[in-house]
Amino acid sequence: MKASHEAGGVASTGASLAANGRPRRLLDEVHARARRLGLALRTEEAYLGWIRRFVLFHGKRHPVTMGAREVEAFLTALAVKDRVSASTQNQALAALLFLYREVLGVALPWMDDIRRAKRPQRLPTVLTRDEVAGLLEQMNGTLWLVASLLYGSGLRLLEGLRLRVKDADFARREVTVRDGKGGKDRRTMLPATLIAPLLAQIDEAGRIHRADLNAGFGAVWLPDALARKYPRAAREWGWQYVFPAAQRSRDPRDGTVRRQHIDESTIQRAIKQARVRAEITKPATCHTLRHSFATHLLEAGQDIRTIQELLGHADLSTTMIYTHVLNRGGRGVMSPLDWS
Repeated sequence: MKASHEAGGVASTGASLAANGRPRRLLDEVHARARRLGLALRTEEAYLGWIRRFVLFHGKRHPVTMGAREVEAFLTALAVKDRVSASTQNQALAALLFLYREVLGVALPWMDDIRRAKRPQRLPTVLTRDEVAGLLEQMNGTLWLVASLLYGSGLRLLEGLRLRVKDADFARREVTVRDGKGGKDRRTMLPATLIAPLLAQIDEAGRIHRADLNAGFGAVWLPDALARKYPRAAREWGWQYVFPAAQRSRDPRDGTVRRQHIDESTIQRAIKQARVRAEITKPATCHTLRHSFATHLLEAGQDIRTIQELLGHADLSTTMIYTHVLNRGGRGVMSPLDWS
């Protein structure tokens, strides 16, 4: 098969036809299938990147002409030459599995023999309560509120930034997380100390939304199924982001100009700067606040299964790791040197 000059130009063997009657390019097929299956935008972009690298690595050969040997060679090069982490290797393998199974419809009996890279077991970084307080003292405004919500409710960063107005229940002091990791919904606590600042933030979001509506905009992004079922919902107040971005931007999914939520890099940068100002030596990140939430609840005697539900862990063993980072020494056991 004659390869084009770009990885994305490789014709898709047996693929559907484009509007002009010609075979779709391979990456166009990947894109279309990812949208059809409702993959997250970040997942789609990551898969496209790995598939492009795989094709280029093998001299632009079409994937249907390759098999286990080529996949192993690519993954080995990532590990040995590029020295990427085990999780990165596994993401690359997941992209290739998606390509063969979902896009090309190729049976993969040989994929069963390809071993996933083993991820090292590492304990999460956890801040003390004083360190969390010191970190938050170095922040203010919306950035402080987002960081406080990550710690106070145990949210992942994007779960906090994607919070919609309708999902903050002040009467019940609950936050509903929609479409969290693994596509699951869950409820977690809304700290009483954040009610007033969160209401103020929602008022500001309402002002921005009204201005957008007056300017002919105001529609927020909704998952495709919801957008089709409720075509008017995108402009409704309840669906708007609690933490809207300062400017409207063009949505890479469909090219529509919308107001997205605050970019996660803004919060990541703010927490890094706050950690330095607070003179915290631990490598604290946004996710460290979630780890600290779970650990501090355990320290306070909360049931681990309740914490599992609040965090949205599918497996209790994932939550159990926090029992190893309690601030009472190794596995929570007192050293014999302290028995006096």
